[in-house]
Amino acid sequence: MAKQVSLIAMLAAVLACRCGWSDEWPQWRGPKRNGVWSETELWQRFPSKKIPRKWSVPISSGYSGPTVSDGRVYVTDRVVEPKQTERVHCFDWQSGKPLWSYTYDCQYRNISYDAGPRASVLIHEQRAYSLGAMGNLFCLDAEQGTVLWQRDLNNEYKIRMPRWGIAASPLVEGDLLILQVGGEDACLVAIDKRTGEDRWRALRDDACYSAPIIAEQACRRIVICQTGNNIVGLDPATGEVHWSFEFDWEKWPMGIATPVIHEDLLLISDDHKGSLLLRLSQSALQVEKVWHRRKQEVPNEAALHCLISTPFIDSEHIYGADSSGILRCLKVSTGEQLWEDRTAVPKNNWATIHLIRNEDKTWLFNERGELIIARLTPRGFEEISRAKLIDPTTDQLRRRNGVTWSHPAFAYRHVFARNDKELVCADLSAK
Repeated sequence: MAKQVSLIAMLAAVLACRCGWSDEWPQWRGPKRNGVWSETELWQRFPSKKIPRKWSVPISSGYSGPTVSDGRVYVTDRVVEPKQTERVHCFDWQSGKPLWSYTYDCQYRNISYDAGPRASVLIHEQRAYSLGAMGNLFCLDAEQGTVLWQRDLNNEYKIRMPRWGIAASPLVEGDLLILQVGGEDACLVAIDKRTGEDRWRALRDDACYSAPIIAEQACRRIVICQTGNNIVGLDPATGEVHWSFEFDWEKWPMGIATPVIHEDLLLISDDHKGSLLLRLSQSALQVEKVWHRRKQEVPNEAALHCLISTPFIDSEHIYGADSSGILRCLKVSTGEQLWEDRTAVPKNNWATIHLIRNEDKTWLFNERGELIIARLTPRGFEEISRAKLIDPTTDQLRRRNGVTWSHPAFAYRHVFARNDKELVCADLSAK
């Protein structure tokens, strides 16, 4: 009996440990692709002005944020000497020890901002899906790094290459890998996640950089994506277009921020065109406009025009950082601005802040490499604590002494962030 009790206690301890460290970051913007970090027992304030690192490892340049799954950290980068290549790396999450790297030739053509790959590696069912800036798609064994299948999407789909390359992170739904590529006759495509074979093609729209998401509408699962020309809802199994709302580009396709779902609302924010709120009908597969606000049409330019940062909706309010790095709070009902704040990051063209929600707080990672713990409420921006995590570097942007534009990952009560020289890990758990 004593042995049985001891065994039960050991199993309970193991399960408790696993549950306590269960949160991972296996894809773009986290487990549900919504920028929410649900772990608890974290720092309430930083102990010093510089966050102690658990480890750091050298990597090369790139825009892709790290992802974390099954005790491994994944990130991509670019090397130009002795020849142009893109690389996929895998590290042990505890020590930073390199586990494997996969390198392939990749010459950049007609791509501005050429620091490296954009899309985060997607981990799903022991497979790592990597999409490069020129459209090189690989399915790798997540543990060993061996190639299971690969596709040259640029040549196969005759991609009309966006000026900033292929950037939208892949999405897994059922047996399919769904991508925005901007092919000659297919802006969105679905590929069998196991075999790499084509399953469907949809739309002739121009591509932009916004990652597709899955939402529930009228008791159906739909893929929602911002293309260069429209906001669309599709059947994930067939690619059939259920609805389309015109949101055509101005100057050039600009959409980078990920679409945001809150209950039956869909928020899109674009640097050129401002913010658009749609309502998803729950009785039919259709949408209606709630409001559209842009700075050219409102007093004092008080409108949210997101570039790299993705906003979020919390109850009756929208919080986001515009393309100058100004934090803004809007009313969901009307889009009217309640406040703006310029202290989270220095105001600059394309200044970036990534917003990650955790319980009643928001963790902000800005382009100066700082991590900020704050509360965002209708009353304003309340900064609780701020500390330096990683230095800006200049390959991503050769201005203002560099930037840290890549989205960090949050897993196992740790943060993982990269610049153009290193990938770092820091412990954020309360001691």
